[in-house]
This record gives sequence, structure tokens and C-alpha cells, in this order.
Amino acid sequence: MSEQNNGIGSITWQDLTVPNADEVKEFYSKVAGWEASEHDMGDYCDYNIKVPGTDKVIAGICHARGTNANIPPQWLIYISVEDVNKSAEQCTALGGKVIDGPRKMGHFNFCVIQDPAGAVAALISK
Repeated sequence: MSEQNNGIGSITWQDLTVPNADEVKEFYSKVAGWEASEHDMGDYCDYNIKVPGTDKVIAGICHARGTNANIPPQWLIYISVEDVNKSAEQCTALGGKVIDGPRKMGHFNFCVIQDPAGAVAALISK
């Protein structure tokens, strides 16, 4: 049996950050049947997206405001890494770009990167 890697390399979250989160939340509620609950952000609410008829949160739809203003409007996967700062340095060294961060998000460190082909993903660590 192989050793546990504490989730390193796993896709642990996905969200969408857009200027019009209220409208986009409604779009996905109607198109995909998702249910949304508000997530208090202080002056506004983002949304936790749930599987219909359950409390299982599967994603987030967020407003592109404040520190999230630079996050591109696309579904963004979050990949667990051991150290966000080191991974961000590796990204740049290997021809990618760091679009946002590294910075704190709650109890986690994260950044948004763009690979040499132009695809975007987030990296996250404790």
C-alpha cells in the first residue's frame, strides 16, 4: 500500500469568480439544477453551490470584487500543493505566470497561475 500524500496533487475545490455572480448563480441554478446558498462576505454575499436536495457544497460562485478582482472569469480548479510559494516560483521558472497571489484566503495560502499553454488553475496549501 502506498503512503498517504495528504491530498497533495488533488483537485480539492472549484469555483467561478465573475463580475455578475447573482446572475450567473441563477443561470446555473436553471441550467444545471444546482441550488445556491449565500456565503456572507461582509458587504455582499458569494454563493455556495449545492447538489439539489442536499447540503453537499460542490463549488462556489463568487463576485470579482476586492482581492478577487484579478481572478479570470472561468471555472477555476484548486490543486493542493505542499507549499504555494515554492510552487509559484516553479511555475514562473518553467515558463508560466502567477496571475494572483500568493496570498491568504481564510486559513489557506493560494495563488492563481497560468501555464505555458495559457490554461489557468489555482494552487492551495495550508
